[in-house]
Amino acid sequence: MQPEESGPSKTLRWWNLTRKLVRREPASVRIGLALGGGFARGIAHVGMLRVFEQNNIPIHCVAGVSAGSMVAAAFAGGCTASDIERVALSMRFRDVARWTISWMGFAGSDPMVAFLKRFLKEDRFENMKTPLAIIATDLTSGDPVVFRGTGDVVLPIRASCAYPGLFRPLKHGGHYLVDGGVSMEVPVRPLREMGANRIIAVHLPAPATSPDPTNVFSVVNRCFQVMGGRLQSEWRKHADLVISPAVGNMAWDSFENAAKMIELGEKAALAALPAIKHWLKPFPVSADSLGLALPAEGSI
Repeated sequence: MQPEESGPSKTLRWWNLTRKLVRREPASVRIGLALGGGFARGIAHVGMLRVFEQNNIPIHCVAGVSAGSMVAAAFAGGCTASDIERVALSMRFRDVARWTISWMGFAGSDPMVAFLKRFLKEDRFENMKTPLAIIATDLTSGDPVVFRGTGDVVLPIRASCAYPGLFRPLKHGGHYLVDGGVSMEVPVRPLREMGANRIIAVHLPAPATSPDPTNVFSVVNRCFQVMGGRLQSEWRKHADLVISPAVGNMAWDSFENAAKMIELGEKAALAALPAIKHWLKPFPVSADSLGLALPAEGSI
């Protein structure tokens, strides 16, 4: 029959076991990643994903608007940063749009269907490796429309990318949908609803240039800048960390600068890395915090 432990020896053994359990990564930390739009500037998201991969930063859920919805869906479906980079380096406007004549916009997004089928590893919400949300805007009500949980992801991405004036709105369920950035510049709030309690918001600044009043794209783009600037406080208050890659001097269609934008995304993510890693540090544990009185040294 084994002798029963008692007194200080039993207390110390229990303490050592408890300390090992408590000092693991806190299970309560759930990181959400919100990816904003910016058309070609969205390629900068790839650099951030690479830094997160290399440093084992866990992303528990992801949401995207406009260009951010493409990257978010690719990541959620299991694509690595390198997978996305290969596509980004060769991507051009014609891959996702076709010029057309319409009162509702100058381009249609029909080519995006085939592009996304080739690009994404998964094209349904229920099959995603990481929970995903894609945000579009109801043109009638002005409210955000959040797609997540089940269903096809291709139409929501096309709707989320339907930049007013450039792309025709997408009709869905009797509603016309346009760019998610109109109602939610960076999709932070849906991540709270998906269980995230630490949220990284990625904001892609647009060029701060004077608009050309004779160019419809320039006028619409400037309107977005003004609107976004006034609405920033709404989404920022829900974010724990905001990352803004320095892509403000890149044009909306500067796909030829993909490598540079990926580099800028990496640089911005590396600067934010210490703060993110701090979230994942084990909670400090002491005997007093657990209500334990350890035996004095030499008493065992």
